[in-house]
Amino acid sequence: MSLKRATSDLAAGKFVLLHDSDGRENEVDMVIGAEFVEWQHIARMRTDGGGLICVALHPIIAENLGLPYLADVYASCSDRFAVFGAITPNDIPYDERSAFSISVNHRRTFTGVTDADRALTIKELSGIATRAMRERCVEEVGRNFRSPGHVHLLRAVDGLLDARRGHTELGVFLAELAGITPAVALCEMLDASTGGALSVEKAEVYAKRNGLALVDGSEVFDEFRRRTTE
Repeated sequence: MSLKRATSDLAAGKFVLLHDSDGRENEVDMVIGAEFVEWQHIARMRTDGGGLICVALHPIIAENLGLPYLADVYASCSDRFAVFGAITPNDIPYDERSAFSISVNHRRTFTGVTDADRALTIKELSGIATRAMRERCVEEVGRNFRSPGHVHLLRAVDGLLDARRGHTELGVFLAELAGITPAVALCEMLDASTGGALSVEKAEVYAKRNGLALVDGSEVFDEFRRRTTE
């Protein structure tokens, strides 16, 4: 598992496989910079990954796009809609908080679910995300996207890996290391033969067969710690 290879591949627009940790979800995600996404990448995530296709965003981007945590939206509406109070995600077995924000479709999509539609949504979002690293873009979000949609947005926590070590934060930090906009499309890899997540061992076989880098979250975290303590 090579962090250097992973960041180089991510910068070149290639997929990277990212394992969080044995003690957390213990899942491997397919990760690619949002700015590089074409419909073929969506098709590959859908067929080879099989999980939910999301976009993880740096907290600065999420803040400047005006994106809330979905759990906070539910909590704010619970007085009017009691079900939102009843479904509070306070029992997540692997974490204290969900990274999910809203879901979107680009306004030029039709249903929003096709590979081409989702690629368009992600590609257009990446352009706004680049600007959102330095300025507010809330009105631009409204002009270009509608919600709900078929691309789920994930908001990395402030402090990134200091506060949470999920695929969202790991993927965003990897993008920073790669020197690309810290917005990544990702998808969990599932195992159709077991009904569970694809094991690290099977992910290693897939990575070797397809010439992809597989990096462990511990290696990413060690680099994060090294850079933040220097």
